[in-house]
Amino acid sequence: MMDFDTICGTVAIVGRPNVGKSTLMNHLIGQKLSITSRKAQTTRHQVMGIWTEGNTQVVFVDTPGIHTGGKRALNRYLNKAASNALQDVDLVVWLLERDKFTDQDAHVEKQVRESAKPVIIALNKFDQVHDKAKLMPVAQKMQMRFPEAEIVPLSALKGFNQDTLMNLITTRMPKGPFMFDPDQLTDKSLRFLVAEIVREKLVRQCGDELPYRTTVEIEKFEETPERCFIHACIYVERKSQKPILIGNQGSRLKQIGTEARLDAAELIGLPVHLELWVKVRDRWSDDEAALAQLGYKDP
Repeated sequence: MMDFDTICGTVAIVGRPNVGKSTLMNHLIGQKLSITSRKAQTTRHQVMGIWTEGNTQVVFVDTPGIHTGGKRALNRYLNKAASNALQDVDLVVWLLERDKFTDQDAHVEKQVRESAKPVIIALNKFDQVHDKAKLMPVAQKMQMRFPEAEIVPLSALKGFNQDTLMNLITTRMPKGPFMFDPDQLTDKSLRFLVAEIVREKLVRQCGDELPYRTTVEIEKFEETPERCFIHACIYVERKSQKPILIGNQGSRLKQIGTEARLDAAELIGLPVHLELWVKVRDRWSDDEAALAQLGYKDP
């Protein structure tokens, strides 16, 4: 048996939709990799964030929110992506929202139990609770359900107590060789990350329903020493959705493009020329073949 002087392990961050998983991973690794918004199901893919310090490497897996109710092929894909991540990691960080425990959380609990992985339970938005004593019953209840789990109150957004969480994580990682180069931050390509940036701006700009019927595909990605040229296609499911996304005289699409271009330029380190197109692809979110073609491949 080989004896390694390095430590390397994998951690799945799981929870119901819109509980702060992507925000937490971004803060833990110190880099924005997963897109965020206040809308549920913003995260659609497993996204790895790689944290390396000294002889220790932790590979975080940000997952889509585990949920019930959605019957489309996209919903099945999201749940499968999250469930698969639970099977292949060394540790699970289960994120809950401070003093709330919903039916969706109960569904996540079932998945976590079935994985039989070591668990750290993180109670998010702790900074918003003025009377900290109110959290004690929640923490005690979760400790009774998971006697072996550590309970950590924190703020994914403001960073409160995240050092404590990271220390608990690193002490539970196994010895082994690094999975990735120490300078690498993610397993995803720039092409993927730019598509996610566009989708983040889209989700934040549009109403509550339209973002769930849209996806982004990068059709052209060319780098020169001076500039990066990107053509991105935004797919909607119905013709009536196109004018909503484009806006009056193209104002909304222009705003999405401006915000996405600035973030893409910062990510790539070059000026970016970004062109956005909106096309209709009927019922793409409930078509297994269309999902695979658009990058939603079996995780």
